[in-house]
Amino acid sequence: MNKWTKDASLAWNLLNGVFILYKPPGIHYLNVRKTIIQNLCRDLNQMEVRPPNKYISIEGPTTKEMDVIVRDSYADDPLVVGPRYVVEDFKLFSANFVSQESSGVMVCGVNHGTRLIHKLKDAKLTKFYKLKGIFGQARHNDFATGRIVEKSTWKKIKRFNIDNMCASMQASHQKKMFELCGIDMQTQAAYELAIKGPIRPADPRVPMVYNIKCIDFKPPEFTLEIVAINETDEHLKAIVAELGYRLHSTAYCSQIQCTQFGLFHVKDSLLSKHWDLQSIMSNISLCRKILQENPFMLNQEHAHLVQKTAEQ
Repeated sequence: MNKWTKDASLAWNLLNGVFILYKPPGIHYLNVRKTIIQNLCRDLNQMEVRPPNKYISIEGPTTKEMDVIVRDSYADDPLVVGPRYVVEDFKLFSANFVSQESSGVMVCGVNHGTRLIHKLKDAKLTKFYKLKGIFGQARHNDFATGRIVEKSTWKKIKRFNIDNMCASMQASHQKKMFELCGIDMQTQAAYELAIKGPIRPADPRVPMVYNIKCIDFKPPEFTLEIVAINETDEHLKAIVAELGYRLHSTAYCSQIQCTQFGLFHVKDSLLSKHWDLQSIMSNISLCRKILQENPFMLNQEHAHLVQKTAEQ
């Protein structure tokens, strides 16, 4: 923080905005939030904080000239009342929830930046995922932590089989979008709806998958790239398991990584070793520039197309 200022009160006034962090797997969101706020408190309290207020007392006999004494007030001394900045002073929320099993991009807002977080949630931005899966086994929860319930052969599966099946699954999801709108895919209305951009469901309980693509295949392991909205971990795991069943085998998900949220990319995210005041404020400046160059991220014109079309 010495690059800008040593004044804690000035840094506190500037600590308002959105930043991107990378959440590692195995850590709950609440633990991440707690760690970040504790680090911010530590860094702010190590800077030049506000001095204690003065205590003015008038002492001496009332029959003579009295003395006015100014001294530091113990009621405002950090050694008595505690540090200037505490955990309760901060507000911190995330625009996208990353579960404990998953890892990847998590967009957070601090203090006044939490207002932008609500707008980002309402905008229903697309999320990009990398899912790693393994053929040959089925787990009771479709994830690596579950117990094995079935084993099958996988050596017959080739890369073109995966590509064809991913294309088929993607087409079925795209068909579902237009069915929710009550529009036939072969009509002009469907074309006019498609050119306006991705169809975003108004109901947050309705998951939408826009793209399913295999980007790596090293048998029996494979990696899928998925673009979706309103998805959950269970829904993503089910896609991997469904791919295995469609290929006459079994599969389970071994890793879930969110690589992008809207235009917030994983390459701009902060690793856990950079969850400090200076790095977070630098990242806030970067995110502010992204939002200024792309105002549609806070105001999607077609965020509720499915609901409006269905009502018609």
